[in-house]
Amino acid sequence: MTEQSTDWRTQIKQSLADCRQWETARILRLMGKGDPDPKNRDRIEALLQEGQEALARRRSLVPSISYPESLPVSERVEDIRSLLEQHQVVIVAGETGSGKTTQLPKMALEAGRGRRGLVGHTQPRRIAARTVAQRLAEEMETRVGETVGYQVRFSDQTSDDSLVKVMTDGILLNELTHDRFLDRYDTIIVDEAHERSLNIDFLLGALKRILPKRPDLKVIITSATIELDRFSAYFDDAPVLEVSGRTHPVEVRYRPLADSEDPESGWPGAIESVVHEIEDYEKDQGKGPGDILVFLPGERDIRQVSKELRHADLQHTEVLPLYARLSNREQNRVFQPHGGRRIVLATNVAETSLTVPGIHYVIDTGLARLSRYSVRSKMQRLPVEPIAQASAEQRKGRCGRVAPGICFRLYDESDFLNRPEFTDPEIRRTNLASVILQMTNMGLGDVKRFPFIDPPDKRLVNDGYKLLEELGAVDRGRKVTKAGRRMARLPVDPRLARMLLAAEREGSLAEVAVIAAGLSIQDPRERPGDKQTQADQAHALFRDNHSDFNSLLNLWNAWEEQRQTLSGNQLQKWCRKHFVAFLRMREWRDIHRQILLLAKEQGMRVNQRPADYASVHRALLAGLLGNVALKEEKGWFHGTRNRKFRIFPGSALAKKPPKWIMAAEIVETSQVFARMVAGIEVEWIEPLAEHVVRRNHAEPHWEKKRAQVMAMESVTLYGLTIVANRRVGYARIDPELSREIFIRRALVEGEYRTRAPFVLANQELIEEVTSLEDKVRRRDLLVDEETLFQFYHERLPAEIVSGKGFERWWKQLNDEQLSRFYLTESDVFQKEPGTDTQSLYPDTLQWHGLTFELRYHFEPGTAEDGVSIRVPIMALKQLPVERLGWLVPGLLRDRAIALVKSLPKSLRRNFVPVPDFVDAALANLTPCNEPLPRRLGEQLQRMTGVRIPEDAWDPDHLPDHLRMNVQVIDDKGNILDQGRDVEGLIARHEDEAHQALESAMQEAPEESEVETVVSDWPGGDLPESVETEQGGMQVRVYPVLEDEGQGVRQTQVLDPVRAWYLNRRGIARILVNRLGNTLRDLDRRLPGFHEASLLFAPVGRKTELLDDMLIATAQSHFLAEQALPRSERDLESCLESGRSDFIPALEANSRLLLQIMERHHQVMKGLKGKIPLNVAQSMADLKFQMSQLIYPGFMAATPPEWLKHFPRYMDAALIRLDKMPREAGRERAFLSEFQPFWDRYVERREALAVQGIEDEALITYRWMLEEYRVSYFAQQLGTAVTVSPQRLERQWQQVRR
Repeated sequence: MTEQSTDWRTQIKQSLADCRQWETARILRLMGKGDPDPKNRDRIEALLQEGQEALARRRSLVPSISYPESLPVSERVEDIRSLLEQHQVVIVAGETGSGKTTQLPKMALEAGRGRRGLVGHTQPRRIAARTVAQRLAEEMETRVGETVGYQVRFSDQTSDDSLVKVMTDGILLNELTHDRFLDRYDTIIVDEAHERSLNIDFLLGALKRILPKRPDLKVIITSATIELDRFSAYFDDAPVLEVSGRTHPVEVRYRPLADSEDPESGWPGAIESVVHEIEDYEKDQGKGPGDILVFLPGERDIRQVSKELRHADLQHTEVLPLYARLSNREQNRVFQPHGGRRIVLATNVAETSLTVPGIHYVIDTGLARLSRYSVRSKMQRLPVEPIAQASAEQRKGRCGRVAPGICFRLYDESDFLNRPEFTDPEIRRTNLASVILQMTNMGLGDVKRFPFIDPPDKRLVNDGYKLLEELGAVDRGRKVTKAGRRMARLPVDPRLARMLLAAEREGSLAEVAVIAAGLSIQDPRERPGDKQTQADQAHALFRDNHSDFNSLLNLWNAWEEQRQTLSGNQLQKWCRKHFVAFLRMREWRDIHRQILLLAKEQGMRVNQRPADYASVHRALLAGLLGNVALKEEKGWFHGTRNRKFRIFPGSALAKKPPKWIMAAEIVETSQVFARMVAGIEVEWIEPLAEHVVRRNHAEPHWEKKRAQVMAMESVTLYGLTIVANRRVGYARIDPELSREIFIRRALVEGEYRTRAPFVLANQELIEEVTSLEDKVRRRDLLVDEETLFQFYHERLPAEIVSGKGFERWWKQLNDEQLSRFYLTESDVFQKEPGTDTQSLYPDTLQWHGLTFELRYHFEPGTAEDGVSIRVPIMALKQLPVERLGWLVPGLLRDRAIALVKSLPKSLRRNFVPVPDFVDAALANLTPCNEPLPRRLGEQLQRMTGVRIPEDAWDPDHLPDHLRMNVQVIDDKGNILDQGRDVEGLIARHEDEAHQALESAMQEAPEESEVETVVSDWPGGDLPESVETEQGGMQVRVYPVLEDEGQGVRQTQVLDPVRAWYLNRRGIARILVNRLGNTLRDLDRRLPGFHEASLLFAPVGRKTELLDDMLIATAQSHFLAEQALPRSERDLESCLESGRSDFIPALEANSRLLLQIMERHHQVMKGLKGKIPLNVAQSMADLKFQMSQLIYPGFMAATPPEWLKHFPRYMDAALIRLDKMPREAGRERAFLSEFQPFWDRYVERREALAVQGIEDEALITYRWMLEEYRVSYFAQQLGTAVTVSPQRLERQWQQVRR
């Protein structure tokens, strides 16, 4: 650096004393440590000239200054000026009314400040900034905006000529972002520092850092007479000057409540009592009524006390409320002149924020609702707490302004003395997210190292960072993100700023900007205590039942519409009509305008088209992730961090809340309430909260369809489940476990479809061994799964974790490489089976040309345990029921042993040792469709001579694996039903079997024509049986021509005997149809038919009887042989062979019919009239017998060989009827003996009918019962067969089971 350069720098620095600070700071930065280049020199000299001219101009602007003599602070002008000249920081303490707020700026000007920079004067509230500026301008005889100006949130009334700038502390803080050392100021006055708001503490910390770097900067801190020592120590023992206020002495009287546990209920009475005490005091002192200020915790308490006092005996007394949410008009009533006494019921807003004039007395409940942020619950709580001593003194001071006063404390003195000295500063009881973001954006460093007077709780700091992380303003390393920097430039809370950023992406910035601005101010909707109903009705115009945010938007839109058309006065009237605060609406609009201006500066695009509900509320949700909740029961919501709360009653959603909501805030007052809420879709949450949600994965499992390992994912947001049990791929979460599961489930257990040849071969080999284990009911043949797992684990690459990767891998291998992955028998067998398993455990069961598949399963306790036979539903009735009891050769011996062991001990002891007897018996037995117990019993009887009654066997209680399991399958092989009760399965699925049969025939038209009713032979041959396929199995069906009355319908059945009976009747119908004219007027030509039809009239119609006789005669005449016609030629031959003598056969049957009906008529006639009680049961039995013999269609339904005996049955009934009154005892014996015979016949007939089976032995048994009746009551008539109870029993043994 040259000598000439050094001289230039020295000259410039010497000239800076006459330069304004703003230019001075810029010059010093440009000069730096080195020699400036010519361009910067020119710039420095220009700045120097500009700064010198500005300083000269500002010196000329200083007005003449005077001080009101009435103010206490005026007496200390010289002291204050002296301290200001000697010290960088001065603390001025004084009570309200001392004049420090308005006089200190003037003292600073008089001391030479305000020339090189502004005198900055901060106020805690906007209204105070405006009023102080106006007062200063008046005293200095200038206009606001000239020598004295002010700046609040959206109004800047300052100019280049301003020497004093009054502003809110937030404005000065904001200036730190672009003026780090406050170079525009030479003096800073921080007023009301004792309030210790967040901004004040932040500002004091910033000033402490700036002062060493700005030795020219002077700071004056004003405070009430509290915490003075702390302020002094904080600023390196700065001097403290105390100024007395304009106060009168105040007496304190303690009046504790009787019930300290429930103060609310006692306040009205205590306050009324104090008022009466005041009245007595005033009478004694000869004073007029003085106003009373009562401090209560909250609005609800004010309403309750106000109601009680209005009904109390207080004459000439006006009761007024005062709290922050009141409209300006209602608040102003407190300041208006009045007569008589006024009682003002106020919250702590009257403690510092507002000065109520004319107060002579204070009643202090000692409580206040104080805002506290809970780190644990993440809620801003508003608990009612005892106030600190300093607050109590502030309240006391409110009554000593105009005259000596009295402060009544509704608690005792010891309580007061035990209270903390000061209220916790705001920084120790609020969320610090906004402070942290602003500090980081201003470059002020870590909040933990910032020099706060009272460092915030570490938990609050951490919580602030967590909220910023939730909003995406900082990353996990607590570094400000790009989004965070954008959020810091927006003049709103970080939550609202995050909403605005999200709104740009969602295309809803226009709407969200309105909502964010509305959330930044106090709710403009007013609800006066005396007009709540009218206010609610007016506000209903804007209400949206799905979203309180939309209600705000509706209010805005209505206001904007009116603002465009109405004048200012008209707009105010509209606001009053709709209970809307005009000033708050204007403030709302100012904030909205600023938000949009800053948004456009950042390049954010405002949507021109209205956004839909989802777009708006997703954007809002981005800032309210911590305030989402799920509805539970009875109006309660379960929110994040396990918070339980209700929707605030004033919300539009309170009555019909949606399932999911978000809330602008969650506040604890009397209860925990969610305020400003809206319904949301839960699907919106996860995409917005990706960076803060927790994902828990459970139940990792293989999914064959997806060919990958999946897990159940639950997503929680601060403990609240927003996604439950969602399937997700597990490979990216835990690849090692995914690989293990893939190998075990896909390759070892075979739960994977692939064309990899080695996998298919290995699975086939494993299935063969597993099937063998199921058959022999052992689990020691196949190696364990761990061995198979290790086989693949050692050979597969580590990155194979799913089917997709596996397929890519193996397709790249050559044959030699693939050969390493084939299992051999030595790899899979750990023991040899050692038996001929194929013959002992066959895979099919052959029965009369049908092949049923058999499957084996070894898992006791399951439905499939043992051997299962798979039966297509249409073949269910063809199942050999008794053959199933023989199982398969490999299980037959075990079943036989179990059967013998199930016998009663008295029988079982004859066959010991059981296995030896069973082996000997089975050596002579071959499986058949007869019951195994019967055949086994016969062999055991042959060996020992011991007869085993059939009811002694107990096959139903054998172990499941020794009873055949029947699986009924559909045409695709799917199991419809299964069980070991074969007859029950058949009964349950009879209709389905028939439908499946018909369906199969419709699908095979080459085998069967479409089912229609025809009167003649349908064409083609009628095969005896047909093979069809269902469920992979060949099923035999029997085509039939079923009689439909006037013709026949071609269909199929599954039972050959039933098919024969149906075909015989159907062919008989065709034969009758072919006889045609031969049978015309037959009813008049047949002997005795007319008389018989008259006797049949009580039972059925004449036409039914004639048709029945024709079919019965055709069956017995043309179709008496077992072989039925199977072609049209056979049918023609059959007809021609019997045509000539068909009429004589009809005549013979007609005569038989007349004999039957005449006798039947006599029996039925004898059953009429009065019935003696002793024969009532017998008469009922006889009547039942007649109904089973004579009914519509009885001739065709009765075999001809038994029909001819009907006259004898009727004669026997008549004989019984004649003897009945004389043989009552014999009758009772018969009924007792006969009923079991008949019951089992009906039971077996119905069971076989369910199976679609006809049994000749059962038909014979039925007519033997009729012969038994004859032998019992009319033995003289004789019987067609020899009959007795023993013969009936023997015949029953031949009936099909």
